[in-house]
Amino acid sequence: MSYSIRPEQPEDAAVIRQVITAAFAVAEHASGTEGAIVDALRAAGALSVSLVATLDGEVVGHVAFSPVTLEGRDLGWYGLGPVAVRPDLHGQGIGAALIRAGLERLRELGASGCVVLGAPAYYPRFGFRQTPEIRYAGVPAEYFMALSLDGSAAAGEVAYHAGFSAS
Repeated sequence: MSYSIRPEQPEDAAVIRQVITAAFAVAEHASGTEGAIVDALRAAGALSVSLVATLDGEVVGHVAFSPVTLEGRDLGWYGLGPVAVRPDLHGQGIGAALIRAGLERLRELGASGCVVLGAPAYYPRFGFRQTPEIRYAGVPAEYFMALSLDGSAAAGEVAYHAGFSAS
């Protein structure tokens, strides 16, 4: 299977929503609002990095990165998510490739770090670790992980962009 990764284009929005909806329909921990979150981030101009994976010219995966604050301050940190791959292509490495490409893009942008709320068995492969100094209220600590991209340390309570309140 040969897929490619590229930045989202305006004409991709509808199919990205379809891919996200399909992917999260089979996800163990899903709110059903993931597509609305991406739409809200896009509308607010807060999709700092938005990449798609294509297979034979068709969008089959998507990853979003948006700014987060720590203790109300913009310290150059971003949140990863949602990441979605069409269910019939799960387990093919597409999601991992999207995440790696997105993290590389964040490094190119000079980002300080990235956080993710997700499966503790999945995200450490990318360097994410549970970091007690960086917190997100209301979730078990092992599901919230951070990755410094510039070697600096950060601390505080994380707040995601208001687009994450979309429903």
